[in-house]
Amino acid sequence: METFLNELGIKTSRGEYKIHSDSPRSFLIAEAVRKGYGKLTNDGALTVVTGKHTGRSAKDRYIVKTSTTEKPVWWENDLLPMTTEQFAALKSDVITYLNDNRDLYTTERSVGAHKEHNISARLISSHPQHALFSKHLFRGKMREFKDGDYTILHAPELKLEPGKYGNKTETAVVTCLDSSTTIICGTLYAGEIKKSMFAAMNYRLPEIGILPMHSGASRLENEDVSVFFGLSGTGKTTLSTDEGTYLIGDDEHGLSDEGIFNFEGGCYAKTYKLSKSTEPEIWDASNKFGALLENVVLNEETGIVDFDDKTLAENGRSSYPLSFIKELETSSKGKIPKDIFFLSADAFGVLPPVSKLSIEQAMFYFVLGYTAKLAGTEIGVVEPQATFSPCFGAPFMLRHPSVYAELLGKYLEKYDIKVWLVNTGWTGGACGVGQRFPLDITRKIIRSIQSNKLDDVAYENDPIFNFAIPCEVPGVPSELLTPQKTWENSTDYASKAKELAVSFHSQMEKFGDFYTNNIKGAPAYNG
Repeated sequence: METFLNELGIKTSRGEYKIHSDSPRSFLIAEAVRKGYGKLTNDGALTVVTGKHTGRSAKDRYIVKTSTTEKPVWWENDLLPMTTEQFAALKSDVITYLNDNRDLYTTERSVGAHKEHNISARLISSHPQHALFSKHLFRGKMREFKDGDYTILHAPELKLEPGKYGNKTETAVVTCLDSSTTIICGTLYAGEIKKSMFAAMNYRLPEIGILPMHSGASRLENEDVSVFFGLSGTGKTTLSTDEGTYLIGDDEHGLSDEGIFNFEGGCYAKTYKLSKSTEPEIWDASNKFGALLENVVLNEETGIVDFDDKTLAENGRSSYPLSFIKELETSSKGKIPKDIFFLSADAFGVLPPVSKLSIEQAMFYFVLGYTAKLAGTEIGVVEPQATFSPCFGAPFMLRHPSVYAELLGKYLEKYDIKVWLVNTGWTGGACGVGQRFPLDITRKIIRSIQSNKLDDVAYENDPIFNFAIPCEVPGVPSELLTPQKTWENSTDYASKAKELAVSFHSQMEKFGDFYTNNIKGAPAYNG
């Protein structure tokens, strides 16, 4: 490590300051407390506050544009270009900053629980809690570093001069794919670290026929694997960490002919309204020494955190190593999935709680990536709004969505994987009128599918969306299965459902040939 740092330009002789390399978690926690970056709960978890950045800086993502990246990168995906000259100037200034009278914390980790298809990543940070985060979310070092492995230069409190490097604000998350380097400046939000490496895997793996997935995954006692795709708030982490199943991972995986493998070494769970009764595994993992809590409200007198208080952020987060989970698949790998679930929190209340998708529909809805924003979640959102994130993780997809969708279709056909669209949102009307599907109902649906109880039931076709809806699900009231039956006024239902179906077509028209080639998977209604 010392040779590498010297070659990079990082001073290893720092006088009274030190470089702490691959330090134990306990030391990094103590350092964060000593330096005033964090405080301990009564259970020993470390709490930190990230300031104005309580989530990803989506509008500050840059990719260095070169002759090798110009064509394969999906630039329309809010990816801003930076020149090689601008990146070189930024890198030089960040190294100067890291050399300026401060301790540094470095880690050497791996991304990907596969002996061949992994990336090693070195983090060089000015903050101990971020080194702790990398020890949670990345995996233990699997091999010696080589060309093509990544370096993350992390200067979270360095505020950039807008425009100096082609940057729009004082914050920038910049990746040079050619030199395998990521620079993060101006944000204390730890999620930028993990997502930078997820994006790197999303760029590399399709070249060798492996599908990167923004998904959770778990296995049953009989080794059957389930994969859960879903945007924030749809239940991806909750359902993949469900009791009675063995967690493979909660967020990032690869699918190859050998099966699936987790990219990460830990979990990064949302904490707002976290409770022991509904999510016991996540609760227990978040309330012990070693856990890192971001933007949760701590009562400093009692040392107790209030997960129902969103004063600091609704996007409060808990990170912890996979070892904190009791029901765990320790290899972080599994066989080819039997079932894939697309989770959508439909706030309009018109999608069925479960429907079975054809391959064409699976590819269509994978690229669609639909869920809904609720009123009040963002400034200006006064009623539910449809939102789309292709591949259920667009911000991290560096290639065009069709690349990932075609890989998905290949695996579905080759291995006869079943795909289900599960609405974890509303029924009987839109949010504010209807009610949200209870978590218990969703769990019964998932478990019925996993135990093959929907293989032999009758299905009926939804005339608007063309979904195959099961006529019965054990333990679920039959009237809940067909959404129009839960509305007081069937005309109002049809109007809202058709409106949503048209929005699906409008969104997918943006993808040109992919849309026309996969029109069989689209809703039957198109205005």
